[in-house]
Amino acid sequence: MRVSDVHVRRVFVDTSALAAIALVRDGDHASARSILSVLGASRRQLLTTNLIAAKTHALVLARADRRLARRVLAQIDGAFEIARVTEADEIAGRAILDRYADKDFSLTDAISFAVMDRLSLRTAFAFDRHFAQYGLDVLTPE
Repeated sequence: MRVSDVHVRRVFVDTSALAAIALVRDGDHASARSILSVLGASRRQLLTTNLIAAKTHALVLARADRRLARRVLAQIDGAFEIARVTEADEIAGRAILDRYADKDFSLTDAISFAVMDRLSLRTAFAFDRHFAQYGLDVLTPE
């Protein structure tokens, strides 16, 4: 789904998008910046989970340094709605893994899908193919 076609109010943001925004050497960096710019200009509410924030911090820490990792974490906390993962989300995520046994979804992916289901979100800002495999609308640049 082209980002300019997005008519939803809230968009789920995955680690793959957050890392691509933060890491200049990421292959999706330019696309991520472009999508983020359009989402910001159209005043979309960006939502992620506390689990995605933690995963993003760890990924940026491993690929860059602790200063950038802390800055990214602070930016997530300041600019994103953070949905707290519940025990029910984790249970639902594990059920998604069972239901989609032919896919290599991570538990984090599956819990993200469960949170999106709970919140009735269908649009994701992600470079992870698993979101499309689950049947979600994934944003692409212009």
